[in-house]
Amino acid sequence: MSLSISVLGAPTNIFKGMTSIEDPFEMRDPFKAPNIRIDKDSNVVGKVSTGVYSNIPVLGDVALDSIQVVGVIIGKERRAFIKLRQGDNPGATTYTVKEGQLMGENDAELKAILPGGIILVEKTTNIYGQEEYLETVIPISK
Repeated sequence: MSLSISVLGAPTNIFKGMTSIEDPFEMRDPFKAPNIRIDKDSNVVGKVSTGVYSNIPVLGDVALDSIQVVGVIIGKERRAFIKLRQGDNPGATTYTVKEGQLMGENDAELKAILPGGIILVEKTTNIYGQEEYLETVIPISK
């Protein structure tokens, strides 16, 4: 008993003469969500893409010594809540940050959210021209 497989032509030949669409296999999948690209050069804070905006406050370039951790959520998706110190009293806006997020003037990466606070890691260059990593631990405070 032998099994033979005949080689068919290109898939576009299947629909030839049956549809007015030139290349039906080249069309976008209607059930797949469109790709959303984030514009890094945008002037609008919270802009995700053209016409889509977010009302979540975004933390910009701030000094790491002005960050105050006011709470953390430990679980599957860890989150930390921070405020910016302005003198003796923190600011009114609470920011939500997650692991892997960049923040601060030197793009410090939030490496870990722990029950007692957060750990930030930033890359710097020492006086010998070698790259170093500085870890900053910010504990939870009132």
